[in-house]
Amino acid sequence: MAERENRGRGRNREEQAPEFADRLVAINRVSKTTKGGKNFGFAALVVVGDQKGRVGFGKGKAKEVPEAIRKATEQAKRQMIRVPLRDGRTLHHDIEGRHGAGRVVMRTAPVGTGIIAGGPMRAVFEMLGVQDVVSKSIGSQNPYNMIRATIDGLKKEQSPRNVAQRRGKKVADILPKRDVIDEQSDVAHNAPVAEATADA
Repeated sequence: MAERENRGRGRNREEQAPEFADRLVAINRVSKTTKGGKNFGFAALVVVGDQKGRVGFGKGKAKEVPEAIRKATEQAKRQMIRVPLRDGRTLHHDIEGRHGAGRVVMRTAPVGTGIIAGGPMRAVFEMLGVQDVVSKSIGSQNPYNMIRATIDGLKKEQSPRNVAQRRGKKVADILPKRDVIDEQSDVAHNAPVAEATADA
């Protein structure tokens, strides 16, 4: 009886577990010099997301490619961030991110624009669930720097609801009238912050 209950609980956990998509951004051959000589292996860079506002990246090293990818994927899942999206498709405002010599600029875009971004940045936007965005990478084109700079910028992204809650105001007080209706449609896409609007 207890065994049946445990199996049932296991199935429930599997059904409730979020589904993630992943994208391999880069795979490089690496080596480490030791007293015995050089040890060769592979380093993988992977981006993971639920395509509904959550995204993360990870780097994994191993002697074999599949194991390096697995390690990178697991690390990406452990350090995911949540990013509020406008209408579930674009950013709420223009943002800039930096990491080392890399700098990226990301701008909100109207419906139908698509994802205008380079390879590493495109992977982040696709896994995040962004459908319309215009971005530009300045400086270092190293994929690791580009992704870290992109994540740095996305961490600064705030929805009008978050800003209104922090200031103790209503969303309508900090948005132009033409944007209020659009922001109200975000409720279905950003459930975690919907309560803040109701309280406001």
